Amino acid sequence: MKIYGDSISGNCLKVKWVADSLGFSYDWIETDIMVGGSRTAQFLAMNPAGQVPAVILDDGRPLAQSNAIILYLAEGSALIPADDYDRARMLEWMFWEQYSHEPYVAVARFQVRYQGKPVADLEPRIVERGQAALQRLEDGLADRAFLVGDSPSLADVALVAYTRVAGEGGFELDDYPRVKAWVGRVEQALNIAA
Repeated sequence: MKIYGDSISGNCLKVKWVADSLGFSYDWIETDIMVGGSRTAQFLAMNPAGQVPAVILDDGRPLAQSNAIILYLAEGSALIPADDYDRARMLEWMFWEQYSHEPYVAVARFQVRYQGKPVADLEPRIVERGQAALQRLEDGLADRAFLVGDSPSLADVALVAYTRVAGEGGFELDDYPRVKAWVGRVEQALNIAA
């Protein structure tokens, strides 16, 4: 398998972490989005959306979108709950991550860390919605160690990717103690370097 990803992208790292956690053999092809690496003719032929991550499976089929990729890779593993309801709850968190978390927490991080924008200059809506997303996580972890069940699932993988680096976008994880503790548990469970 070939994984096309940019190491600065939480969406790409999700795929790497799942592949590593499950012992997949792969070639990582660094695809620098800051210089248009996902916009070349060769890349667009593989993934017309022009986004990383993208994978080429061993049989040559392409697959894109981080959460679709990790679902494919983790099928049959402990990262996907066996219980139908718990599986649906995992998917609920994953869909929410792409719609209500990543567009704010990750965008703030990108603008501050990679575009050099001062935190004070971030669009207030991005900051407010990022804080709301982190609070939703804080509330969701009120009575549990992981988002679904008693062990990490793909919901945890999907949400830890940008949450763990939220500080790079001006969000203080100290304001969300359950989230901060959860990040540590997920990093440990997946053997993610801090």
